[in-house]
Amino acid sequence: MPERAGISSRYFTKIEQLEQLTEQEAADLGKVAERFSFRSNGYYLSLIDWADPNDPIRTIVVPHMQELDEWGRLDPSDEKTYTVMPGVEHKYHSTALLLVSSVCEGICRYCFRKRVFIEPQSTCLRDIPAAMRYIREHREVTNVLLTGGDPLVLTTSKLEEIIRQLREIEHVEIVRIGTKVPAFNPYRILDDPGLLEMIETYSTEQKKIYVMTHFVHPKELTDVAVKAVHLLQKAGAVTANQSPLIRNLNDDPEVMAELLAKLSFAGIVPYYIFQCRPALGNKAYTVPIEEGYEIVERAKARVSGLAKRARYTMSHSTGKIEIIGKTKRFVHLKYHRAADDADSGRFLVFRCNPNAYWFDDYEEVARRYPIEMPYRSYGPQ
Repeated sequence: MPERAGISSRYFTKIEQLEQLTEQEAADLGKVAERFSFRSNGYYLSLIDWADPNDPIRTIVVPHMQELDEWGRLDPSDEKTYTVMPGVEHKYHSTALLLVSSVCEGICRYCFRKRVFIEPQSTCLRDIPAAMRYIREHREVTNVLLTGGDPLVLTTSKLEEIIRQLREIEHVEIVRIGTKVPAFNPYRILDDPGLLEMIETYSTEQKKIYVMTHFVHPKELTDVAVKAVHLLQKAGAVTANQSPLIRNLNDDPEVMAELLAKLSFAGIVPYYIFQCRPALGNKAYTVPIEEGYEIVERAKARVSGLAKRARYTMSHSTGKIEIIGKTKRFVHLKYHRAADDADSGRFLVFRCNPNAYWFDDYEEVARRYPIEMPYRSYGPQ
């Protein structure tokens, strides 16, 4: 376990700062970092076993040459389609999303919002009063998700100003903070009592603040990380976890089961296991959907009901599509949440495609072979 001693205060934004890499490795990976930003801090890098080329923390944060493979696109979930002004998205009826930061404590190599680090001025929130007016005028919005980047990179005073204004809007019941800070730099929480006081002030009996953590491997759940989460919970935040399924990171059922179990032990609800989005550079990190389903189900078989609450889901342009079942011939999907409310709850069955990485791959097969069009049954009409 790393000592505090300022270890989290040093940031690394250039590959050549990683003294553990050979000169050739640094030169090669520098080419990747020129295209997709690199960032980490002393705390997180101290968790890496540099003698292990497959160390999970290294996989998460250190560039890989396969990121240069041409695959995917910069906005894989078509977030721009639902952007009502820079930094404000309104895709689902009751939920608005504010991109309040263009910085993370570290940058996950499989990030689906690489465009935030490439074009921060056009993607992040610039006009907070206009965003508040929009939310105020849309009374159907009961949930507001703060994301980015990472909201906890903001100073507590800046974050509090946003949350204070949201709490003044009567119909906003839930404020969510999407953050990987408890994993990337738990000292941000441990060393700032003002942050905890702010959570305690605005997470009330009937209007909670939810902290959506992003733990993706058991190794991230260090003693200090769990303590940071405990302090957030003690201050009144409800905690839930979102984790993508990533090749060579958590695609082993035993590893995923350990992650789910440890989250439940710490009172962090396993909320979503996301199919890795087909973002530019993400091919090496992505597991085919049907293989992913088998991994997730085998992991869930090893844990209690409290640990298996996570849904295996794609965050597709049209909505969150849950992968709910598979037979030898068919894969079964359902719209858990749809951009078009009429699609919510719809049940879909496609012929199996072991090479499908995204919902569009099933749609493409259906278009190419209309005679073989799979049976589709729909839920609520």
